[in-house]
Amino acid sequence: MNELNNLKHRFKNAGIVEQLIYINVAVFILVFVFNTFGYMFQVRTNFLIKWFALPANFDDFITKPWTIVTYGFLHGGFIHILLNLVALYYIGHLFKQYFTGKQLLNFYLYGTVFGGILFLVSYNYLPAFAKDAHNNILVGASAGISAIFIGIATYLPNYQLRIPLIGYIKLWHLASFWVLLDVIQIPAGNAGGHLAHLGGALFGFLYVRKASNKEIDIFKPVKELFTKKNKPLKTVHNSGNKRNRTAPKSNNQEKIDAILDKISKSGYDALTKAEKEFLFKQGKN
Repeated sequence: MNELNNLKHRFKNAGIVEQLIYINVAVFILVFVFNTFGYMFQVRTNFLIKWFALPANFDDFITKPWTIVTYGFLHGGFIHILLNLVALYYIGHLFKQYFTGKQLLNFYLYGTVFGGILFLVSYNYLPAFAKDAHNNILVGASAGISAIFIGIATYLPNYQLRIPLIGYIKLWHLASFWVLLDVIQIPAGNAGGHLAHLGGALFGFLYVRKASNKEIDIFKPVKELFTKKNKPLKTVHNSGNKRNRTAPKSNNQEKIDAILDKISKSGYDALTKAEKEFLFKQGKN
C-alpha cells in the first residue's frame, strides 16, 4: 500500500513529460499482462489492442472513435517504446524551456490526432495502402512526439544542440532529417507509422507558424478546431516582440530572460549548473 501511495505521490508531483512517460509505461505493462492471460486462456486478441489501437479501416474507426487519441499511448514492443520515450524525455524538456506543460500536452494530443487523421485518409483513399486497410492498425507515441519536436524546431530553428562525436547541429537541420527519414521510409515498411509521424510533424509546424505569424493561416477545415480551445502560444522568452513597458517584471522573469538570452547566443551547454537547475524548476511550474 505504501508503494502505491509513493507512486501516486511521484506521479502527482512529476512534470508533464515524466507523467506522459509513466502513463505510456503503465499501458505497455498492461498490454503484456493481457497477453499473458490471453495465452493462458487461448484468447487470440488482446483486449487493449483491439479496443484502443487505431484501425486503418474507416468503418472500424467509426465504431471506436476514441482510438484517434488512445493509440498514442500503445506500443508494439520494448524497442518501440524505449526509443519513443527517450525521444520524449529530451525533446519534451527542451520544449518546456520555452513553453508550458499544458502546451506540451496539447502538442502531444493534437499531434496524435493529426497523425491518426493522415493515417486514416491514406489507408482509405490512396491506392498504395487501400488494399491493406482491413488488416492494419496504428500504435505509438511518435506522432505526438513529432509534433513537439517539429514545433520547437519551427520556433527555434537556429538553436544548436551538441551531438556526441558530431558537434553542434541546428534544430532545423535535425528536424529536416527527422521528416526526411519518414518520407523515404514509407515504401520500405511500417508505412502507417511513418505517415502518422508526418501528420504530427505537420501539426507542430502549422500551429507554431500560425501562433507566431498572423499572416500564415492553418487550412480552414481544422482552423475552428483550435481557435476556441487554444490561445496563441505564450512563451517565457519574448525577445523578438514588443514588451509591455508599463508592467514591471518580476525578479524571476528577469532572470529567465537573461538565461534564455544566454542560450540563444551561446547554446544550452554554456549555462552554469545553477542556471540550468533554476530554468528546469521554472519549467515545472
